[in-house]
Amino acid sequence: MPAEPPTPADISAVAAQLGRTPRDIRAIAHRCGCGLPTVVETEARLEDGTPFPTVFYLTCSKASSAVGTFEASGVMREMNERLAVDPELRDAYAVAHADYLERRGDAVPEIAGISAGGMPTRVKCLHALLGHALAAGPGVNPLGDEVREMLGEWWKDGPCA
Repeated sequence: MPAEPPTPADISAVAAQLGRTPRDIRAIAHRCGCGLPTVVETEARLEDGTPFPTVFYLTCSKASSAVGTFEASGVMREMNERLAVDPELRDAYAVAHADYLERRGDAVPEIAGISAGGMPTRVKCLHALLGHALAAGPGVNPLGDEVREMLGEWWKDGPCA
């Protein structure tokens, strides 16, 4: 699904998902199986002037909670260990980093070259990697794709908001 401008209903859904008013959404980058936004695309510079490198922001509270459980269970440590010894994975992750930067654009010099989730050398946030993988589609972010696979059909028991 290509990114699409948010509707007022989307903004309300994201606010309910986050428990706060969302900031500087420029597009809905992914929707879950229930139709609600899962990932929003944010401006690289927030309205208040703050640089914001996390352009693909995971908003679905069900997905976010599950990903938090993955993080607590040591998934990031295991991924970092694999990055250290697997040159093919390392190369694919570097390509994902470049894709992220290209999709964000280079309009904010303070964060030039900085993507999200620890790319390109480490894994530090599975939420950011999943957000990128969902927004970009399969095959772009290998570790984000792994998180998506682990997550399964998070919406199957009904929407999060």
